[in-house]
Parts: sequence; structure tokens; C-alpha cells
Amino acid sequence: MNIEFKAPEATQALGKFEDPSWTATGEKRAEVRLQQLETLWINTGTLCNIACVNCYIESSPSNDHLEYITADEVHSLLNEARALGVGTREIAFTGGEPFMNPHFIKMLEDALSQGFSVLVLTNAMQPMQRPKIKQELLRLNKLYGAALTLRVSLDHHTKLLHESERGPKTWAKAIAGLDWLAENGFSLAIAGRTCWDETDNASRDGYRDLISRHNWPIDPDDHQRLMLLPEMDGKHDVPEITTACWDILGKSPADQMCANSRMVVKRKGATAPAIVPCTLLPYDEAFEMGSTLAASLAADGGMFSDGAVKLCHSHCAKFCVLGGGSCS
Repeated sequence: MNIEFKAPEATQALGKFEDPSWTATGEKRAEVRLQQLETLWINTGTLCNIACVNCYIESSPSNDHLEYITADEVHSLLNEARALGVGTREIAFTGGEPFMNPHFIKMLEDALSQGFSVLVLTNAMQPMQRPKIKQELLRLNKLYGAALTLRVSLDHHTKLLHESERGPKTWAKAIAGLDWLAENGFSLAIAGRTCWDETDNASRDGYRDLISRHNWPIDPDDHQRLMLLPEMDGKHDVPEITTACWDILGKSPADQMCANSRMVVKRKGATAPAIVPCTLLPYDEAFEMGSTLAASLAADGGMFSDGAVKLCHSHCAKFCVLGGGSCS
């Protein structure tokens, strides 16, 4: 049976990304259903030791809009993920800078000891390089080895462009952190950006040379070990994604980040963490899916349809569907 979707008349005058179900042109908005919860992202808090020019989450030394999540809160989430049996294999920590959270080593060990693979997004600078943190990381690496991966933000393979984003004197500190991690046998990855008008091959060749000179154990042709991520600067007019776009673009809802991951955030002053679809939507309360993983699986109304995420944000289009980006 063919069903013709028609937007309600009231939505015709709305702008882009204003109606959860219909685009500004009156077409049915695309949505993505969770296939399995492979990666559970945990935001450790938005405080960071640096303030980048274009940080999608606006992390800085003063931004505590997402406060430090606690080890007990993380422990409850890990237990719930296991109990739900939804295929969670990886716990990924992001910030801000995770190593600024005073509870971080405890929650890191908790996830590893429960048998999860763990990914940590870090700038590898001073917070990670404190002697006590290094000592704890060496201990965890000895116990769990490749189950722990640290993905270091290195925006470009040159000091000039990296520091144009992250600020002066950030390059040498990040390189020192990467050198230390490599010398001590950690599983490593790098996250760079694609905003430099370079082809993918040119970028990877630039990183290849840098990696070779430092003898880092990273394959620049492995897109999981060298992730080149689309920029989200809000300066471009982004098309909305309709149900017809999947066939037009030759893409699948199952390939999008929200088909296999969710993120936990702790809003300042909140009594409990909240679940959101992905790492790109930390602040918009319209995208909250409840305070438990179980509730998020059945979220309905507004931006959700029985747990499915309606792609009603410019990041959904620019970063994920059109940009092909994924933090996982």
C-alpha cells in the first residue's frame, strides 16, 4: 500500500529544523532507529584546559554547563547497559577534557573491569600528563592493554594550522602527550579536521609523515585510527534530510551515529544525568530521551518516534548524513 505523506498546513510557514516531523518544504523528515547500542558515550563535563576557536561543545576553562558526572552515576549506567542486553561493547568518554574530572580514573577502571572496550577522547595535554594520572594510566594499560584506546585531538598535521584552532603553545604539549603514550605502548588514534581545503589523501599523507617521524603506532589509512571529522561551524546553509534522501544519497539510516550510540550528559544543577542521541547534541533539551537507558529506548513525541531519532538538527545533516562523520 502506498502512503502519501503530506505536511500539515500549519508547518508550511516554518523554517528549517523547526518541526520535528516535517521539513520547511513540507516533506517527511528522515529518522534513524537504534539498531543496537554499540557505543555508550559519557560526557565527563565541559570544563577543558583550553578553549578552541570552534569547539562544537564550547568547552573551555570556564564552561561548566555540563558538570562533572560522578563515578557512582557512571557505575549505574554501566550496570544498566549490561542488564539491558542491547549489544553495548564500547564505553567512550568525552568532554571537555576527561582527565580534568576528578572521578575519571575510577570510572575508567570501572568500565574496563566490566569487560567493555573503552575509548577516551583527550587533547593529551597537561591534565593527562600529571604524574599521578600517568602512573594510573600505566597501571590500567598493563592490566587491560588494547581494551583501552586514547584518541588524541590533533586538528592538523602542521603546528601552524593546529594552533590556529587550539591556540598558541598547544602543539608541543599535544605532541609530547602522544610521544609518551606511544613510548608506553598505549592503543592510539588521532582525530583531525577536514576544514583546511585538503583532499583526504593529502591530509592522510601529511599525518603519515608526522606519524612516521614520531614512530606512533597509528595507521593513517585506517579511518578509525586517523579520523578526519567534518567541521560544524554553523556558517553554512545546510539542507534538511528527508525520507527520500536515503535513496538519493545512496545512504542508509543504519549507517548513522544515532543508529548505534547514545550519549550521557549531566546538566549543571540537574539531579541526574540525561540521555541524548549522540555526542553532537549536548545542550538542546528537546533532544533529551530520559534519565535512563531504558527510557531512551522508548522515547516518543517531539524529536523522537518510539525511540527513533528525527533528524531535526543541522548537525544531523552536515556532520553525519552529508559529511559522513561519526565519533564512534
